[in-house]
Amino acid sequence: MIRVLLVDDQPLIRSGFRALLDLEDDIEVVAEAADGQECLALVKERLPDVALVDIRMPVMDGIEATRRMAADPALADVHVVILTNYGMDEYVFEALRAGAAGFLVKDVLPEDFLHAVRVAARGDALLAPALTRRLIDRYVSRGQPRPARAGSGLEELTGREREVVALAAQGLSNDEIAGHLVISPSTAKTHINRAMAKLHARDRAQLVVLAYESGLVTPGTF
Repeated sequence: MIRVLLVDDQPLIRSGFRALLDLEDDIEVVAEAADGQECLALVKERLPDVALVDIRMPVMDGIEATRRMAADPALADVHVVILTNYGMDEYVFEALRAGAAGFLVKDVLPEDFLHAVRVAARGDALLAPALTRRLIDRYVSRGQPRPARAGSGLEELTGREREVVALAAQGLSNDEIAGHLVISPSTAKTHINRAMAKLHARDRAQLVVLAYESGLVTPGTF
């Protein structure tokens, strides 16, 4: 059973999402919150698998709430998905850097919304290739790629791990990476996990952010 926490200051939005989720046999909404502060209290109490968090809320916004959840080792298994009214909200990239696993536009199709919840619960990033390109082009390519940070782990990546990270940065799933490199999905997952450990990335979304910010991957290379 996938346990979900809904966090949005608009009751109508929460009600709509809950109505969709309640129809699914494998998903349970365990709590609702109207702001980031309430979210933090409930996420520690209920330990959901997925927290769907709005960016703009009173008391504490979604970015700060995400940052605090990502910093708490006790919440390492909680996957935060940011909800936004716009596909390219100016705060989306900051939310990913804070530790979000990905983002959803609020007018997403119901079937895509449900699929996204299940993807997030598995620990995969919600970064479609087209949205990844737009996101990176807008926020990372404004300046030159940042040099690798000392001790960031980039120098420890093997050649294969660099290939896998580059493909993950394009939004490819483990199965798609496996097909591209002619390896098994489990091997692709192993490479991803090792790269995440070496780069100290919480999840695939942060791995993608680090790949671009470090210059390991640059916009326009795919």
